[in-house]
Amino acid sequence: MIGTPLKKSATKIMMLGSGELGKEVVIEAQRLGVEIIAVDRYAHAPAMQVAHRSHVINMLDRDELARVIRLERPDFIVPEIEAINTPYLLELEKEGFTVIPTARATNLTMNREGIRRLAAEELRLPTAQYLFAASLDEFSTSVERIGLPCVVKPIMSSSGKGQSVVRDAADLERAWTYAMEGARGASDKVIIEEFIPFDYEITLLTVRYNGGTRFCPPIGHVQIKGDYHESWQPMSMTPQVLAEAERQAKAVTDALGGFGIFGVELFIKGDRVWFSEVSPRPHDTGMVTMVSQNMSEFELHVRAILGLPVPEIINLAPAASHVILAEESAAEVTFAGLTEALSVPDTKIRLFGKPDTRPGRRMGVALSLGEDTDQARNHAEEAAHAVKIVKN
Repeated sequence: MIGTPLKKSATKIMMLGSGELGKEVVIEAQRLGVEIIAVDRYAHAPAMQVAHRSHVINMLDRDELARVIRLERPDFIVPEIEAINTPYLLELEKEGFTVIPTARATNLTMNREGIRRLAAEELRLPTAQYLFAASLDEFSTSVERIGLPCVVKPIMSSSGKGQSVVRDAADLERAWTYAMEGARGASDKVIIEEFIPFDYEITLLTVRYNGGTRFCPPIGHVQIKGDYHESWQPMSMTPQVLAEAERQAKAVTDALGGFGIFGVELFIKGDRVWFSEVSPRPHDTGMVTMVSQNMSEFELHVRAILGLPVPEIINLAPAASHVILAEESAAEVTFAGLTEALSVPDTKIRLFGKPDTRPGRRMGVALSLGEDTDQARNHAEEAAHAVKIVKN
């Protein structure tokens, strides 16, 4: 049953984090008459612009988080980002609040140490070799043991912040400092990973709902400095490799539990598959599903949260997405070139409505169809580059 927004019967979702992914979740929930409270650390975040109410707080602050949750009494607490006081969510769940997918899943996946130990040590999934380090000396020793090149990440971060590839011993101190500066929350460690020369990497969107588990067709993607730059669907894979990817995705999402969509990232080389990371929420590479599938990742997430049916997920056509990035900092901007961008065949533009810019900030995305994924990628890139962000 779903109530009526702004009435006593309302079914209420609180979004913890109100970026572009949260905005699409809110839009889908609004279509089903759900009342939305959007929360973030800054005012006028994208999801706040389409929510019923909003709050600006430091979500790492337990007292501030407690105040808004107890004020609003949401039926569902839906984290959209990592920078949240996740230990407090564990307390709330014990009190009877529903955290999506679960408080444990949110807590484990915020910390790369927790999710890597779960995947590699408990579930015995194939992963890159890894070590953790809490000091520069320990970091240097760990890099020596793993070998060069290697990948270095803060144990708590998002959107590639603090992530780098170390290819030379002279880069160690720089990589350590960059990881510490890019960390979120109380992160005091880094993970050092074996560098896997993969053929490609995928996101396998995995939906846990009250009828079982479903998978979206695999999404190929390219990252730059650890952050999503473009994605396409479907990614061509052999049946046996796809089956192994689905096995690993199901194993880790079953272990995390709860309902909702998970973005499972995997490396592929030949017929081998390695688990990389998992996000217990819609994934940035999954924005392509807004044009590629019969149900976007955001609709799937909302259906799973509300206990509604999730029918077969169908890829409608080869499709791609490409980010629109800011090049400089500005308190206010306008967007030019939309006529040119939307003149690209079978293309849509989504501008997120973020209140300001900084270098490399994601401000929008181009979404394109094509006869095949190569054509779709070319269309999306052309459209994204046609959009110009003009400082006011």
